[in-house]
Amino acid sequence: MDNFMKYANFFYTTLGIEPYRKDLLQQRNNLRGRIMFWTNVININLIMVGESIYFLSALKKGELLEAVTVGSYIGFIIVGLSKMFFIWWKKPILSELMSELKEMHPRGKVLEEAFNLHDYLRSCSRISMNYSLLYLILIWTFNLYSILEFLISEKWLHLRVVGKTLPYFMYTPWEWQNNWSYYPLLISQNLAGYTAAVGQISTDLLICAVATMVVMHFKHLSTTLEHHELSGNWERDSRFLADTVRYHERLLRLSDVVNDIFGVPLLLNFMVSSFVICFVGFQMTAGVSPDMITKQFLFLISAMSQVYLICHHGQMVADASAGLSLAAYSQNWNHADIRYKRALVLIISRAQKVTYLKATIFLDITRSSMTILLQVSYKFFALLRTMYGN
Repeated sequence: MDNFMKYANFFYTTLGIEPYRKDLLQQRNNLRGRIMFWTNVININLIMVGESIYFLSALKKGELLEAVTVGSYIGFIIVGLSKMFFIWWKKPILSELMSELKEMHPRGKVLEEAFNLHDYLRSCSRISMNYSLLYLILIWTFNLYSILEFLISEKWLHLRVVGKTLPYFMYTPWEWQNNWSYYPLLISQNLAGYTAAVGQISTDLLICAVATMVVMHFKHLSTTLEHHELSGNWERDSRFLADTVRYHERLLRLSDVVNDIFGVPLLLNFMVSSFVICFVGFQMTAGVSPDMITKQFLFLISAMSQVYLICHHGQMVADASAGLSLAAYSQNWNHADIRYKRALVLIISRAQKVTYLKATIFLDITRSSMTILLQVSYKFFALLRTMYGN
């Protein structure tokens, strides 16, 4: 099971976070991890305060384009921080969830083949790698663009005077352009950008890994139920049905725990992402410089990829849970005992109540959720364009 979680755990480690305890009886006292975590949290909050002051100042001056730019940065930080803190807050529940998933995980070559474990692991690893790479390219493009432009265009090629600039707009109560404080500010903003990005990457990968394992169990249950050969003996067949119901109830309980852990950050993710996509799209159509368009295009692709990744795995969970009813109906039950048929009807009825990945009670996450988010983003985009035109 650790192979499913390796990418998420790696990124959590770089933030000083232990998302869950591998041994529920062991309480680790990781001083270095706590120092890393709170250093990152304090730094990113200081940067967000500076950006918020700049945002309000730009709005008062009527500089809508700069306000929108900073607003997208603030939204990015809010999503990253919320995901980090919810994992930190829900660590005991998450530890129990991971312990139960580990207990249910197939062991041995025969079971691994029956569950198609390697196919799910390969798919999860490929998605995790590509998604992580996309977000790391995004954040380091933003972080390093200003310093590279200064070093290459001004110091090396002597094309134009660039001057020392920071990656992100923020308010500072002193002039930093021509003194030593530029370098600590640059490092602080780079660290804050990395923290916000990795806070999102790690939690998204954790959600996807858990969702993939839940889907794997639902699919295995469906396959087992569909291809089970009935003996015609009620006692033996009823034991099989009882085992199936217990397995199904366990998966439903796990799904509820997953929604309890990730529901609020997912809802916040969807709300803020709609504004971020709107803000980024607005900047790209408002006549900004080509280099800014390149960075904003990366930002837009990453924000949409994040939402689609979550929606895709939410659809997988919904499809896998709904597939159990079809599998039960497809079983060769024609010559089964009448009591077995009646019990099978109850299983089909329960399986038709689809299990969703939920953003609390407000949104069942499927691919159609992506359409809803894009529609909301476009409405805000049209409003901003109207305000900017006037």
